[in-house]
Amino acid sequence: MNINDLKIFEAVAESGSFTKAAAMMFTVQSNVTARIKNLEDEFDTRLFARTSRKVELTSEGRVLMQYCKQIQHLVEEAKRNVKSSDHVSGHLKIGCIETTMALKVPEILTIFESKYPGIELEFKSDPRNSLIADVLNYKLDAAFVSAPLNIDGLEKMNVKEEKLVILASSEGPQLPTLITKEPLKIVVFDEGCIFRERLESWLSHKGILNYKSTVVNSIEGIINFVEAGLGISLLPEEILLNYYQNRKIKTYGLNKQLGTMNTVFVFRKDGPQSRALQCFMDLYSQL
Repeated sequence: MNINDLKIFEAVAESGSFTKAAAMMFTVQSNVTARIKNLEDEFDTRLFARTSRKVELTSEGRVLMQYCKQIQHLVEEAKRNVKSSDHVSGHLKIGCIETTMALKVPEILTIFESKYPGIELEFKSDPRNSLIADVLNYKLDAAFVSAPLNIDGLEKMNVKEEKLVILASSEGPQLPTLITKEPLKIVVFDEGCIFRERLESWLSHKGILNYKSTVVNSIEGIINFVEAGLGISLLPEEILLNYYQNRKIKTYGLNKQLGTMNTVFVFRKDGPQSRALQCFMDLYSQL
């Protein structure tokens, strides 16, 4: 078994076809078939279930796929670190929820790019569960997500505690009056958003089950909708204080359980962290 065997194995798994995998790897189908057979002989198990239409990973194949990703990741890190031992370089892909993107990313980018010009830094915004899955599957190097979090394979670093508040238009009724109207209108991000989950938990605690959701995909959109009286929402108080103090929006506090969000920085613990990721973590801890 060698690295190329594992690359061919990944190509078959991703394409679901020996023919497509051969094209992806610039080889012939007979070579792909032979390499997969060699792997199956070496591990003494079937790695693919073959049908007339496609091939799919067996449960054993899925286990090997996880090791393949780890091996490929370590090989790439070794190449970068050995080649440039005196100069930190590479590419980091960091995930974060929408509010972290707004509050911290501009500052991080400015400072990090100045200090480490050889590292290309990319950010991706997504719901919490998608970010966690992407870190586990090597699509992201790390991510800022909300706690609590206790997942095998992930390490975490505490980042900060945020206060969450309910938002309503300052030109409309007070919140106690608003929540008596049916259906209550709420303005939220899509399913999987921590702020939507907290708002819906608060509504449930209040016994409010009849509400209408308007899904908006940006903080600015939520602020605009709330200010126009089109519904209530929930966001970190820091967002309002830093960027929207002059908007016609009133905020309402929550109890500590619902009104406090702890953010953690998560990354894989399956091996040594890249120098680029270590530099990012060191810098962020000082901000």
